[in-house]
Amino acid sequence: MPSKKRETANGRRVVVIGGVRTPFVKAFGQLIKVDTIGLGVAATGALLERTGVARKEIEGIVWGGVILPGTAPNVGREIALDLRLPPSVEAMTVTRACASGLQAITTAAAAIERGDADVMIAGGSDSTSNAEIKLPQKVVHAMAPLAFGKATPSDYLGVVSQLWPPSEILPQRPKIAERTTGEVMGEAADKMARRNEVSRAAQDEFAYQSHKRAAAAIASGRFANEVAPITTPDGVVHNDNLVRADTSIGKLAKLKTVFAPEQSGGSVTAGNSSPLTDGASAVLLMTEEKAKALGLKPLAALRSWAYVGVDPADQLLLGPALAMPKALDRAGLTLADIDFVDLHEAFAAQVLSVVKVLGSKAFAESRLGRTEAVGEVDPARLNVHGGSIALGHPFGATGARIVTTMANELQLSGKQTALIGICAAGGLGAAAVLERV
Repeated sequence: MPSKKRETANGRRVVVIGGVRTPFVKAFGQLIKVDTIGLGVAATGALLERTGVARKEIEGIVWGGVILPGTAPNVGREIALDLRLPPSVEAMTVTRACASGLQAITTAAAAIERGDADVMIAGGSDSTSNAEIKLPQKVVHAMAPLAFGKATPSDYLGVVSQLWPPSEILPQRPKIAERTTGEVMGEAADKMARRNEVSRAAQDEFAYQSHKRAAAAIASGRFANEVAPITTPDGVVHNDNLVRADTSIGKLAKLKTVFAPEQSGGSVTAGNSSPLTDGASAVLLMTEEKAKALGLKPLAALRSWAYVGVDPADQLLLGPALAMPKALDRAGLTLADIDFVDLHEAFAAQVLSVVKVLGSKAFAESRLGRTEAVGEVDPARLNVHGGSIALGHPFGATGARIVTTMANELQLSGKQTALIGICAAGGLGAAAVLERV
C-alpha cells in the first residue's frame, strides 16, 4: 500500500532525524558508576554531535525513565542543564514502565504537531545498577521527628522502641512485581506460555535467533551510527556486551527455569528473557518543514501510535496485541502492508504469545471486535536485528532504541513501513507505525 502522510489539524508532520544510544551493558558491570542522568547526558550529547543540529534550535526534551532518582526525578531537565543547553530548553520526564521511551517520543511528537515546538529531543534511560534501596515506611515514620531537627531525648527513645523487630526495618530487595497482584513479570510470562501453548523449545529458538541476528548486525557495522561510546570513571565503553554470538539452542536448553519448576510447567529461563541492563537512547524530532530549512534529511515519520490497558491479573504482557491493531487502524494500514515488525522482547514467551494471538480469529472476535484475525507476522520481518533478549533492556531506553533502529532500517532497505509493539508493567501495551520519508 502506498504511504500517506499522517493527517493532523495543521498539517505538521513529525519526522525522525536520527537517534543515538549508549552501549547497552549488563547491570552492575561497566556502567555501574554512571547514573541514569549521566547515561542520558551521554546519549543526548552524542545525538547533538552526530546530527549537527545547533543547540539553539532545541526547544524541549521529553525523557522516559522507570528507576527515577529520588533527589532529581525530572531527568530530562537535568540532562538539559548538564549539557548546558540554553536555559529556555524546557523538559519533562514521563514514565510508562517499559514503554517510557516510546511515550517520550510520542509525547514530544504530539507537542510538535500542536505547534508547541518545532524541534525536540525525546528518549529515555535507566540505570538498574543505581536503583535506590527503599527503607520500609515503618522506619520513615519512626524517624520523622528526628528529620525536622526538633527532636527531644524522649523522641530518640521513642524511635529506638519502634525500630523492632529487625526483620521489619531492613531494606527490602527490589523486584519487578505488580502492585495489584504481587506477580513478577517472569511469572506472568510463564502463565502466558502455558495459556497460549508456547513451548520451551520455541522460546529457546526465538532467543537464539535474537542473539544470532543482533550479533550479525554488530559484525556488519549495522549499529555503528546508532551506538556512541560513553566515558566512565574507569574508562571508555564502546560496545554492547550482552549479545552472545556463541550461544546455541543446545546451550539455552540446558538452562534451568527461573520462576516455576519445569515439571510444573515452567519454561521461562534467564536465556529466553531480557537481562537487567544499563543504558540510554535519544532521538531528534522536528517538523518536516524545519528539517528542510535546516538542511537535515529525515529518516522516517511518525504515522500513528496507540496505547492500551489490559487486566494485569489476566495476561499481563498481552497489551501489544491490542495496541498494534489500533495503531494500524489509525495509520490506515493492515498488518500485510507492514515491512518490518519490531516487538520488544521482554520474554520470548510474551513475544510468541502476541504473535500467536494476532493470527487468531477467535482472539480477534473476542478481544478486538473483528471478524478476521489481524494477520500472521512473517518471522523474516520480525525483529530483524534481534531485540531486548540479546541487546538488553534499560527500561526507559528501549522504545527509543527501537524507533532509532527501525527508522534507520527503513532508509537503508528502501522499505516503507515499520510497526512497533511494546508491553509494559501494569498491563499496558504500546504501539507505533513509522513510515520512510
